[in-house]
Amino acid sequence: RALDIRERQLGSDHPHTASSLNNLAELYRVHGKYESAEPLYQRALEIRERQLGSDHPDTASSLNNLAWLYRDRGQYAEALPLYQRALAIWQKALGEQHPHTQIALKSIAIVTEKLANQQGQ
Repeated sequence: RALDIRERQLGSDHPHTASSLNNLAELYRVHGKYESAEPLYQRALEIRERQLGSDHPDTASSLNNLAWLYRDRGQYAEALPLYQRALAIWQKALGEQHPHTQIALKSIAIVTEKLANQQGQ
């Protein structure tokens, strides 16, 4: 309902609409409804890149969220470059010690290990 209201009031290309898309996608992801979550995460990312720019911390959040979905689905090769992009943005915008930056570093380490394990099998 919030997404519908924001789309009607603010438009389908507004950053707040992207936030609602992201929140709904996150709800789907945590409930294992990955096919429903993915297009919403992708749309939120597209809006944020277009409206806020490719170096904005909110864009990095969208990259991170989509990567998390891929990680949950075992699509580590798809997740890794998204985590890496998010890390680069957060390092530049927020610094090395920021929690978002630290989360991205940890996520990259986890996905890199999972990829190595997949390739070793």
